[in-house]
Amino acid sequence: MADPINAVQNAAEHVTSRIEHVKDQLIKFASDYGMQVIGGIIILIIGFFVSRWVGKVLQGWLDRQELEPPVKTLFVRLARLIVMIFTLVMVLDRFGVPIAALVTSIGVAGVGISLALQGVLGNLVAGLTIIFTKPFRVGEYVELAGVNGQVTAIDLFSTKLAHADLSRVVIPNRKIIGEILHNYGAIRQLDLSVGVGYRTKPAEALAVVNEILARNPRVLKKPAPVVGIASLGDSSIVIAIKPWTSLADFGPVGAEIYQAVLDEFNAKKIEIPFPQREVRMLHQG
Repeated sequence: MADPINAVQNAAEHVTSRIEHVKDQLIKFASDYGMQVIGGIIILIIGFFVSRWVGKVLQGWLDRQELEPPVKTLFVRLARLIVMIFTLVMVLDRFGVPIAALVTSIGVAGVGISLALQGVLGNLVAGLTIIFTKPFRVGEYVELAGVNGQVTAIDLFSTKLAHADLSRVVIPNRKIIGEILHNYGAIRQLDLSVGVGYRTKPAEALAVVNEILARNPRVLKKPAPVVGIASLGDSSIVIAIKPWTSLADFGPVGAEIYQAVLDEFNAKKIEIPFPQREVRMLHQG
């Protein structure tokens, strides 16, 4: 039976031997690559600060150009990324890594990554197309891809719309390119109507409607509101009321105009007829 004390001593000697071996390896590594490691760390630190400096300088120059914010952000990030890649290449070269083989490997990996990220790259290309061609801008009201809303942000990968019900719509940019786009701009035109009786003088009713629109502060003076007879219905003369308003006022102004029309027509005894039909019964003998 082995002596327990000798077993403990042997284990301790083995651990001590392993520690000494690791220590010798660290000392050897430090002596062989210590300066390279220190130099690599210094190069990385310098590269980091240089990339930040390049980013700030480029950002200051881009701020004076007429470019969309996402484009500026992209250019700044690309510039910083290029500086950091160049810095990493210098560090790897200092450690003796074959740069040509590394570049080849990165190229092969890039092809695989691009195939895996086709959707993401498609959104990016579409986002740059939207930003440079400017089919719509932030703040405009658009209808596209089966949805509508006010544009709140145009990013590199998606476009965000604010809907009338206070919800948010996020559209991938690749879904926008090639689709039919209806851009309302920064103002919208209401499409309202009211019917008056055939005994009413149309000029009087039109004058009342124009007066109501002129009093409403939400209605824009330019472009001028469109008011006129739209059609002759079965039981009424239909008056079209099409004023222009800002996007923020588009929702409430319709209700205000209808309320004012109802009050003014009642006050001036202008009839708003209800639908009616005349039915005749023919008696056969």
